[in-house]
Amino acid sequence: MNRKFKIPFALTILTLALVGCSSNKVKVEKVKPNPVPKITEITGIAPVFSQSVSSSSEKDPLRLQLDANNGTVFVADPKGKVIAYQGKQRLWEKKVSKLGLSAGVEAANNLVIVGNTKGELFALDQSTGEQMWTAQLPGAILSPSLVINNLVITVSNDGTVTANSVADGQQVWAYALPQVQFSLRGNASPVAIDDRAIVVASSNAYVYVIDSLTGTPLMQRRVALSDGRSEIQRLNDIDGDPVVVGQFLVTTSYQGQVTVLNLADQQVVWSENSSSTKRPEVVGNGVFVASTDGKLTAYEITSGQKLWENDQLLNRKLSNPVMLGTNLIVGDLDGYLHIVDPSSGMLVGRSKTSGEVRSLRVIDNQLYVATQKGAVSVWQNR
Repeated sequence: MNRKFKIPFALTILTLALVGCSSNKVKVEKVKPNPVPKITEITGIAPVFSQSVSSSSEKDPLRLQLDANNGTVFVADPKGKVIAYQGKQRLWEKKVSKLGLSAGVEAANNLVIVGNTKGELFALDQSTGEQMWTAQLPGAILSPSLVINNLVITVSNDGTVTANSVADGQQVWAYALPQVQFSLRGNASPVAIDDRAIVVASSNAYVYVIDSLTGTPLMQRRVALSDGRSEIQRLNDIDGDPVVVGQFLVTTSYQGQVTVLNLADQQVVWSENSSSTKRPEVVGNGVFVASTDGKLTAYEITSGQKLWENDQLLNRKLSNPVMLGTNLIVGDLDGYLHIVDPSSGMLVGRSKTSGEVRSLRVIDNQLYVATQKGAVSVWQNR
């Protein structure tokens, strides 16, 4: 029987600390996060919306994200509710799963899409919250879906990529990614390359380009390597969403590399050692990566040249970095939103929310923040 084990990220770090130790009395030193750096010049961002939902487990890295469509903000509560806000007004609230929610929100085609750990995919009407359909997928849903070509594309925990009809939830096609015995808990969301092709990243450090209409594989390419001695040390997941910029596909991997792939000829343009479970940010000629040890690094997209590296936030469990206007922003374990000068890597300001920052998104020049403690908020530049 081929069994696949999903390992929480925090447990993986502890396991790596113990690998190779033969003594029965092993002292594991707890890594302390750097103190919040002092900055002399404060540049701030201002909240325009904030609400609270249920908190999620500190050990379970749920990536429940906010989404917005047609002026409405959609929020998923880990306890199983979906809520819609217009401004500060609550339009509707719907309980969709007694088992809670572990993935979402994706809002498109007048639908709100969320999922749970039992593989149930739910589609709600954006205007009313009415449940339009439910589909049963073969594995837990741990990352948001993608809506493209009237299909909802979802990657399940078991490595199955499934396309369900927007109209009624019926399965249109399914594609099975290769199985690995061990992987981190979580996976990347599918990402559109153009109006038809999508890219899916897997736990075996490969990326797969798939025809969204038919499920036909168009390309597969390994983009990362890990050379550890044990199965745990060789974990090489791609959990952060890939980023497509023109002909370039940018990926990060755990215990692997940040890699830029040329989609035109399927060749790796450059690859640099970096361990990250977060989506990179790519703006202009810059590739910005938040690593698992808390370093924030900028690379030049065509050459891989390191432009700068900031190590002031070591071990602060950084979120994915995003660009808001002309500022780079990254969240941390204490809810700080650090504002970084993208040209130099210097910290130039900060704001504060509540709880470990799990998801940052920028939609229509506003920052959407979700935390482990259930603080959901929207921010803008002052």
